[in-house]
Amino acid sequence: MPENFFTVVEIPQQKAIKLHKPWLDSLLHRSGAVLFRGFPLTTASDFNDVVEAFGYEELPYIGGAAPRNKVVGRVFTTNESPPDQKIPFHHEMAQVPVYPSKLFFFCEVEPASGGETPIVLSHIIYEKMNEKYPEFVEKLEEHGLIYTRVLGEEDDNSSPIGRGWKSTFLTQDKTVAEERAAKLEVRLEWMENVVKTIMGPIPAIKFEKTRQRKIWFNSMVFAYAGWEDARNNPVKAVTFGDGSPLPGHIVYDCLKILDEESVAIPWQQGDILLVDNLAVLHSRRPFNPPRRILASLCK
Repeated sequence: MPENFFTVVEIPQQKAIKLHKPWLDSLLHRSGAVLFRGFPLTTASDFNDVVEAFGYEELPYIGGAAPRNKVVGRVFTTNESPPDQKIPFHHEMAQVPVYPSKLFFFCEVEPASGGETPIVLSHIIYEKMNEKYPEFVEKLEEHGLIYTRVLGEEDDNSSPIGRGWKSTFLTQDKTVAEERAAKLEVRLEWMENVVKTIMGPIPAIKFEKTRQRKIWFNSMVFAYAGWEDARNNPVKAVTFGDGSPLPGHIVYDCLKILDEESVAIPWQQGDILLVDNLAVLHSRRPFNPPRRILASLCK
């Protein structure tokens, strides 16, 4: 793992963020993630002020799978699935064509134990997978992936993908949901009070222009290993873009490679982690409560 995988900086006030914004952007471009430690921050409003100080445009959370609740301003909770569940590696909203370029995470309540956020460089995963499974990667590049998920009407916080269709599309009107799904190139199949969403084929490998390299930009292992609840079978949740099933042993070996190449961020109260969503995948380890991590998404 490169030594400059992520950078830790201490900046005391929002004014300093605006003053040093070009330098901070260069750190993010070089490292993929920046951990801010030493801020005098305690509340969601403090965090929202920091996000606003960076000046990045907000991205509404439309089309994502995780159950979340808005807290204040541009801030909402992270995935509220049960604490004993691990959330596998993924790029945020990689299963839809409109995804954030940057993510902010904020530790409002430090975990009692566990609950780290592992991060890993996406281009390293592409290189490792292409070296070990070139035919598999070639098929991914040719066909992409299809993600299938069944949504209930309301949110189900017992599931890591329990976001209901009303909050997924920010409406209670099925017609509006259809319109917003179409903009995301998502097909809906209604079945009484649930709806099947079919996303893709969508690329699983991207060429990241600013760094001139290929990246492993997908939610393959998250869907295959984590999209499971009363409505969803994870093995059927993601396939090649031609509809053929993924080889399970390769998917789980990819998960192993992700773990081996990752760095886990142990949270301290007041921490802010800024992640370049095109450079870095992230996950969540199980934890013992309390733990409250907040998030904000940027275009």
